[in-house]
Amino acid sequence: MEHSAIISSALEAVGPRLKRLRSQHGITLTELSETTGISQSTLSRLETGQRRASLELLLPLALAYRIPLDDLVGAPEVGDPRVRLRPRRVNGRTVIPLTPNPGGLQAWKIVIPGSQTEPEPRTHEGYEWLYVLSGRMRLILGDNDLTLGAGEVAEFDTRLPHWFGSAYGNAAEVLSLFGKQGESAHVRARSAPR
Repeated sequence: MEHSAIISSALEAVGPRLKRLRSQHGITLTELSETTGISQSTLSRLETGQRRASLELLLPLALAYRIPLDDLVGAPEVGDPRVRLRPRRVNGRTVIPLTPNPGGLQAWKIVIPGSQTEPEPRTHEGYEWLYVLSGRMRLILGDNDLTLGAGEVAEFDTRLPHWFGSAYGNAAEVLSLFGKQGESAHVRARSAPR
């Protein structure tokens, strides 16, 4: 697809995206107009595609919605080397992928809500390494029922029935490394002799 077609396609999607964002935020055209300084009629024409989006109009909208301009316009990926941390909800948890490509070793930051206290052990191929960043996490690993606090680590073969969630109804943040069967993370640094 050539550049002009890509740009045209992205600009055509701006109107519906703006309307969806306003709806998701539960605000009226009047409220958005007051926040951005853009007239209601201009905002309405932007949302219906009757007015072409410009930088002068999009910047105040990106600020009002508190999202990056790229997300507001749905800009195509351009080979940016940065890993974009796009959180998503998985089984009631917030999961932030830290590695961009599937396969090999995968890293995630997982935010476990305090409401996740009911164990549902499962098994699958692979090897997992968990590091508790904050809070307290409960880990069911086979017949073991463990509570891990900030700075504690667990590593295990995921073919063993396992589950991790909230300990004592408090939220926890966990770093998870997951790899193919047999891979494991090992700390190799040693302190210098005194």
